[in-house]
Amino acid sequence: MYVIGTAGHIDHGKSTLVKALTGIDPDRLREEKERGMTIDLGFAWLILPSGREVSIVDVPGHERFIKNMLAGVGGVDLALLVVAADEGFMPQTVEHLAILELLRVKRAVLAVTKSDVVEADWLDLVLVDVEERLQRSTLRGAPIVPVSAITGSGLAELLATLDSALNDTPLKPNRGRPRMPIDRVFSVSGFGTVVTGTLIDGEIFAGQELEILPGEIKTRARGLQSHKNKADRARPGERVAVNLGGVAVDEISRGMVLTTPGWLEPTSAIDARVQVLPNAPPLVHNAAISFHTGSAEASGRARLLESERIVPGEAGWVQIILESPVALTKGDLFVLRNPNTTLGGGEVIETHARRHRRGAGDVIDRLSLLERGSPEELVLQATTGRLGSDSAELIQRSGLQASQVREITRRLSEEGRLIPLGERFLSLDAFLALGRSVEAELREHHERFPLRTGMPREEVRSRLRLSARDATALFDLLADRSQIVVEESILRLPDHAVRFTSDEESRVAGFLAALVEQPYTPPALDDLVSRFSLNEEILSALIARGSIVRVADSIAFTSETVARIREWIVQHLTATGTISVAEVRDQFATSRKYALALMEYFDQQRLTRRVGDARVLR
Repeated sequence: MYVIGTAGHIDHGKSTLVKALTGIDPDRLREEKERGMTIDLGFAWLILPSGREVSIVDVPGHERFIKNMLAGVGGVDLALLVVAADEGFMPQTVEHLAILELLRVKRAVLAVTKSDVVEADWLDLVLVDVEERLQRSTLRGAPIVPVSAITGSGLAELLATLDSALNDTPLKPNRGRPRMPIDRVFSVSGFGTVVTGTLIDGEIFAGQELEILPGEIKTRARGLQSHKNKADRARPGERVAVNLGGVAVDEISRGMVLTTPGWLEPTSAIDARVQVLPNAPPLVHNAAISFHTGSAEASGRARLLESERIVPGEAGWVQIILESPVALTKGDLFVLRNPNTTLGGGEVIETHARRHRRGAGDVIDRLSLLERGSPEELVLQATTGRLGSDSAELIQRSGLQASQVREITRRLSEEGRLIPLGERFLSLDAFLALGRSVEAELREHHERFPLRTGMPREEVRSRLRLSARDATALFDLLADRSQIVVEESILRLPDHAVRFTSDEESRVAGFLAALVEQPYTPPALDDLVSRFSLNEEILSALIARGSIVRVADSIAFTSETVARIREWIVQHLTATGTISVAEVRDQFATSRKYALALMEYFDQQRLTRRVGDARVLR
């Protein structure tokens, strides 16, 4: 389905013409009817001579309501530009035409209204003037039809002309990314909250789980209507009314976007190439602007990346910082205004922009690549960040269809130019840089703590600010590539091993010999540590390499001793079923202190389990 949007100066008869064509009065508000002036968006529909059904969005023409006009014109396929025969081109005609050009509306039909109130000679002059003005715009060659909504003159020709113009107008593509900028919110008795808008991509189904952004408001499509007819699904390009469940009217406002969960993330900073209109003032660095895209409006500032100003008629790279987030994707078009003037507009190139150094050539080169790059280049560019992007982020940042992203990531992964990391994709350079960061953390740790087997993986994860899922995928991949060794909760470099100095080796040998001399009643650990001038680092190293087992704060045995005790206990329990601390004490001619410490250690190791005063095998 197509959407036709009106445009033109106030009091040139846009709403009257829509009513004459459709039988529907697009002026909904009492104030509009009382004042005879369109204030907000109006909606209608009709069936053209070919049988094609179309929607019509009627916009206000007064300069004070230009933001309302911008909220409705974003999703139109064909413009119905209206010029009154008794006045010709006026200021808002010029501004509306400029907005249509900025939003790249490529097809239009121009209706010269009130043709019944002027002489034929005057009408001819107006038609010539209108044609000349269109020749200087991107809508040159658009058909021009004189009409009168009062007498009906020219209406049939206008309908046929609109029909013919749509023959060459492409339908909105289905990229599989459902998005409906909300332009109206209201409540219907017995149904609840209803929102309307033009579905600019993807499909929405009755009963489907949906999300409203910004705000991450979860909801469900309880029902769908198009042109007051119930529907099971809505397709790209259709005007849709969606009855939402579980959300109140006051939670939603114009400018929000209705979509499916999980792929679209609002942003407060975008990079774009901005075209300044020839008759606008210059756009200067850090200028306060209002940003209009879809049905959304947000205040912000324009950071010029190449110069201090962009002069009228010229274009330049700009980073737009918004005061409130907006849900949009790469390729979305926008308009910039100051309070009273349309300054220019452009196309979103980067949706979640990092702050750039102004005048940096590499930044401009990267943005230029994003602007004109091939699909493969767009995907690679979107994965150059430190942690790359997941599939949803790739779709949003590249502007590609989900099926394209799946195919490109598969092919680039097979070629080794893209590295899958869990649910994320990293460019090869980004992955190598992340791997170097892990190696650097481990190397520094090994140098500071040479007697430790490695670095706790949780500490590495925290230092690199990785999520648990991303960290696990990264460490496993680096281990598969033999860049690191993963040993349970410890990471180390492949060439790292605990090595004592000759002096430390000598003291360690004396320490171990003292434990062997009294295998079942070893001296207190603190005494041994003091006697042989050891420290916690050396003790931890001996435990890690399996030389000793510390069963309590002040008690350690050699590993061989613990293994012998363990073997006997298992045999005893297998034969008798239970064992007591006293039996362990008597078997190894030790004291209750050591026997109790050993049994509590085996409980912790889940070898045994205490039942009353005895132990059983787990």
